[in-house]
Amino acid sequence: MQPIVVIPARGGSKGVPGKNIKVLNDKPLIQYTIDAARHVFKDNEICVSTDDNIIKSTVESLGLRVPFLRPAHLATDTATSRDVLLHALQYHEAQHKKTPDVIVLLQPTSPFRTAEHIKEALVLYNEKLDMVVSVKETKANPYYVLMEEDDKGFLVKSKVSNSTRRQDVPKVWEVNGAIYIINPKSLKNKTFAAFKKVIKYKMDEMSSHDIDTMLDWRIAEGISKDLLF
Repeated sequence: MQPIVVIPARGGSKGVPGKNIKVLNDKPLIQYTIDAARHVFKDNEICVSTDDNIIKSTVESLGLRVPFLRPAHLATDTATSRDVLLHALQYHEAQHKKTPDVIVLLQPTSPFRTAEHIKEALVLYNEKLDMVVSVKETKANPYYVLMEEDDKGFLVKSKVSNSTRRQDVPKVWEVNGAIYIINPKSLKNKTFAAFKKVIKYKMDEMSSHDIDTMLDWRIAEGISKDLLF
C-alpha cells in the first residue's frame, strides 16, 4: 500500500487560540498525531498541510519536513476538508507522478488516537470502499435524548422507536474526527456527503477525545496525566 497521510493544521483557531502547537503535557498538540503517524508510516508519506510559518517551524523542529505552505484560500473558515485533501493530493501526484493507493486524514485535535488505532482502521480498508471512519458510540442517541420542535413549538423525539429503555434503542455512532481512511478515486469524484460505501472503526470515548474548546483542552490535560479531574 502506498499512502499519503495528511495532517491538516491551519494557524487560525478561535476556540483554543494556537491550539495545534499549544503545549499539552510538555508536547505541542500536533506532535501527538505526528508521533502516532510515524509509528505506522514513513516520514515521506506524511504531509502536514498548514498555512502558518510557526506551525511549519514547530513541525520541522521535530525532524519532519513540511513540503509546502497551504494557500490562503484553503485556510479560511469556509475551506472544506475535501479542498485541503485535494490540494495535498495534487501536490503529491505532481511530485511522485502517481496517485497514492489511499489517503489517511489525521486531525491534530485528536491527541489520544494511537498508532494501534490507525493500524486497526487500515486493516478494514479496501479499494471497494469510499471510506473507513473512526467513531464512538454517541451518548446523544436521537432515539432517546435528542428532541426537535414540531410546528406548534412542542418538543418531540427526533427519531421514534418502540423501545422504552435506553439500552434497547438502536446504537448510533458519532464520527469522532480521529481517523479517516479515504479512497482517492472517491475523493476526486464525490463530496464526503455523497460517499455511500462507508464503514466504521470503533474507538473508546477517551481515545476519541477531540479538542475544540477550552473545556475540551482542560479535559485533555487531565487525560494526558491520567488524572481526569
